[in-house]
Amino acid sequence: MSSLALSVFLSLVSAVAYAAGAILQEHVATTTPSRPYAPLNQVRWWVAVLLNSVGAVLHVVALAYGPLSVVQPLGALTIVFALPMAALFVRRGAGPTAWRGAIMATAGLAGLLALTGGSASQSLGGVERAVLAAVTLGAVALLFLGAQGVRRPIVRSVLLAGAAGVAFGIASVFTKTVAVDWDWSAPLTQWPSLLVVAVLAAGGLLLSQASYRGAGLAAPLATVTVVNPVVAAAVGITLFGEDFRYGAAGTVLALGCGVVAAGGLVLLTIERLGNGVRPRDRHVRRERSEGRATLSGDRVVPPRAGSDRHAAGPEIGEGIDVGPVSRSGADLEVQMRSGAVAGGS
Repeated sequence: MSSLALSVFLSLVSAVAYAAGAILQEHVATTTPSRPYAPLNQVRWWVAVLLNSVGAVLHVVALAYGPLSVVQPLGALTIVFALPMAALFVRRGAGPTAWRGAIMATAGLAGLLALTGGSASQSLGGVERAVLAAVTLGAVALLFLGAQGVRRPIVRSVLLAGAAGVAFGIASVFTKTVAVDWDWSAPLTQWPSLLVVAVLAAGGLLLSQASYRGAGLAAPLATVTVVNPVVAAAVGITLFGEDFRYGAAGTVLALGCGVVAAGGLVLLTIERLGNGVRPRDRHVRRERSEGRATLSGDRVVPPRAGSDRHAAGPEIGEGIDVGPVSRSGADLEVQMRSGAVAGGS
């Protein structure tokens, strides 16, 4: 097997591992809503952590055997693999809108990564690392706080997933700087950067876990998958002197790919917003639109057009509280007749 074929194989296995880890994370988030960040007592969560770790290691090994322009775009296939795997293993199918959004996000991200050029191995100075770490932690904190003030689960999920993607992307940047500056004779000189990598990686894991709560699989996974390499590429272009291939034309194509990826995320978000109404609520709304009385808990909710709002008491068709009746049928009949006589006098 050639080096290129091996790198492609490892990239595909890495994407499958990431997809399986995401499916388990979403399943854990659904079954343990009281622990949105770190369900440490769940074996499935630890398996998801292991799968994500395996995916990261395989991705790094694939980069050692193949070019960046091949390995990075293949990593975007995580979204495409996750949807059929979820339908097969946990019986959670995706609608056509989710599939269109996932394909758009994957194609846009793959094109963007393929157009991102490389550069000679460079590192960041001490001041640059400190500023980058501070800006990253501030951005992650703002996204996290913004998510806490949002009521819609899907919007909260996208914000948390975006924060996780930022954390993972900057952790990759710090990992690259550590790899470039590593000196076996003085390993302790890299401990501040290693500490930043550990904090960002752990924070990204917890935030990504929380992003799956109440939002399904596709939208948060696509957000993390897109934001992570885009943030890393933005830092590479800004601080490492990297650029897009093919000059101005490549830059325009990269911007177009970014728009396509963003459009895919928007479709995934809209699809989830459309599924936010429970089937029972849809049934109730349909019955109300057809003019039939429906039950809401212990309350009879009839069509509003059937009652006189100026009437002194309840009429036929108005909302009447229905509760448990403890008396016998005869007593109830006498009581109703007495009420009718009193009301008519």
